[in-house]
Amino acid sequence: MHTSSRAADSGLRLPAPDRVVSSRTGYTRETWLAVADHLLDSLVPWFSESGAQVRLPGRGSWSGADCDGLEGFARSFLLAAFRIAAGAADERLIERYARGLVAGAGGEWPRLTPCSQQMVEAAAIAVGLHESRAWLWDRLDGREQQVVVDWLSGFVGSRTWDNNWRLFQVVGEQFLASVGAPYAQDDIDAGLERIEDWYVGDGWYSDGPGQNFDHYIGWAMHLYPGLWTRMAGPSADGRLAVYRERLHRFIEDAVHLTGSDGAPIHFGRSLCYRMATAAPYWMGTLLDATPLTPGQTRRLCSGTLRHFIDHGVPDGRGLLTMGWHHHFLPVTQPYSGPASPYWASKGFLGLLLPAEHAVWTAREEALPLDEGDQVRAMPAPGFLIQATKHDGTVRLLNHGSDHGGEGDPHYNRLAYSTRTGPELTEHAVDNQIQLGTQGGRVQIRRRGVEGSSAASWWEAGGARVEVASVVHGRIEVRCALVDGPAGVVRHGGYAVAGVERPHADTGGLWAQVTRVDRLASVVVGLWGYERAGVRRGLDCNAFGPQSATPYLEAEHDGKGPRVLVAAVVLSGDTVWPRQLGESVDVAVNGAEVTVRFVDGTRAVVRLGEEVQDGGTAAGAGAPA
Repeated sequence: MHTSSRAADSGLRLPAPDRVVSSRTGYTRETWLAVADHLLDSLVPWFSESGAQVRLPGRGSWSGADCDGLEGFARSFLLAAFRIAAGAADERLIERYARGLVAGAGGEWPRLTPCSQQMVEAAAIAVGLHESRAWLWDRLDGREQQVVVDWLSGFVGSRTWDNNWRLFQVVGEQFLASVGAPYAQDDIDAGLERIEDWYVGDGWYSDGPGQNFDHYIGWAMHLYPGLWTRMAGPSADGRLAVYRERLHRFIEDAVHLTGSDGAPIHFGRSLCYRMATAAPYWMGTLLDATPLTPGQTRRLCSGTLRHFIDHGVPDGRGLLTMGWHHHFLPVTQPYSGPASPYWASKGFLGLLLPAEHAVWTAREEALPLDEGDQVRAMPAPGFLIQATKHDGTVRLLNHGSDHGGEGDPHYNRLAYSTRTGPELTEHAVDNQIQLGTQGGRVQIRRRGVEGSSAASWWEAGGARVEVASVVHGRIEVRCALVDGPAGVVRHGGYAVAGVERPHADTGGLWAQVTRVDRLASVVVGLWGYERAGVRRGLDCNAFGPQSATPYLEAEHDGKGPRVLVAAVVLSGDTVWPRQLGESVDVAVNGAEVTVRFVDGTRAVVRLGEEVQDGGTAAGAGAPA
């Protein structure tokens, strides 16, 4: 057996890396099985006497201890079901969950009531029962099966929240239908019809009404329809073709949301689900609905698993904690409890693919970012992806997802990446443009995403801010049009944790922070800015306890809109701020900004113009 030092800290022992079949990650199907077994074995001490609850230590959710215990059982049962279906599972694992299932459904779990957290966990149980049916459900006697049916029947005719929760009812009742229990076809049809209202094109759904684009699109909006087709069988054929086409198109975009090191974009809510980001890629293979080769799929999914293993996940107890690389509660939401991270089970969906499937036997193949820099416009969610091969970093420029205009720092920043997280404090400036005390973005108004540019605007208090981004290599040029009352405009770059060398040069109008592994965040004023600085943070970043953000400032006199232009860089290589500033030439004529890069590439940004949906405020021209 083999293990990295970080894996050893949790007692996880992995098979020796296979550098022939898995030349990029070293991970194989046996690695996935070993991790699944370790996660499941580490939960044994936390089972209740009856086996119905898995009560993990940590901050409880707003749903209460009984529901948190159910969550621990249900979400780990999904992992157990995938592990059981993979073959050669320990009989004690099957018995453990069978016993807990009957005890919980028989009275130890809260009943399913409208819009209750129990619905979420019941969906996990329904899916798990379907996928492990021959090993678990079919072994229950008639009385035990009826106990489970009676509990799951709380779905029938009930009501859920109007977002991805609609799909919990769909899979819950489809399982009831599959075992000959009473169900309501109208509930299933209504849930599947409802998500049609949220389909925005190019493979993207919104998670409910509004502009809700994040990892839930992959691990929920595409995952559950795919699981439903597996449960419904031939009766799903009418919808299966549609779901396959959409998933295929989604993966064409989503493959660009993971760094070369396997790290997902640190963006959106429920980030403690971690490896669940692999779920849509496995589902693409299960449904034969992916543009990726089998070797690319495994390279992508195994890369993500390895990323978290290499960063200390699970912890020394073998548990998944509420955080990202380590326990960090600010990255979680009030609905999250100590077992919530076990939605990572979704990322083990690939274990349903047999050992002889090409996804396990083919050699790993390069992903687009392994081959070269990537710029990917995603107009449907309003994203512009900027990724660089030399450091494997992916940056998501967000001009479209605001999650209902709540002002959540996991949605309201101008950019996110695979190597940084937002500062979770009310005084944060990272990836924001603020006027005075008006705060940052809340509700995003799109202007469009096209080619290598994207634009949006928002209002905060009495201020109106419009931003257009133009990307070129590792450089993002942010052009802003700020209008509102007199005050200081503050514009931050990426926040970096583990900072070793922060520095600001007001005379040179640049600020830089660099951490020990050379990851550098830099902002350089190109037009209109007057000062530069660095803001430090403590215990407010998911990537480490000490963090810092470079920023620029300008005085706004309140007498009309002002144009400001800056270069923003996040790079794993050395950045020379002065030379960076000299490599980008900016000319401003009213609200029109002409940007010329050192290689002759030219872009014209027109701020303050009204554009039609699907248009863009920035046009990247050919080299001139």
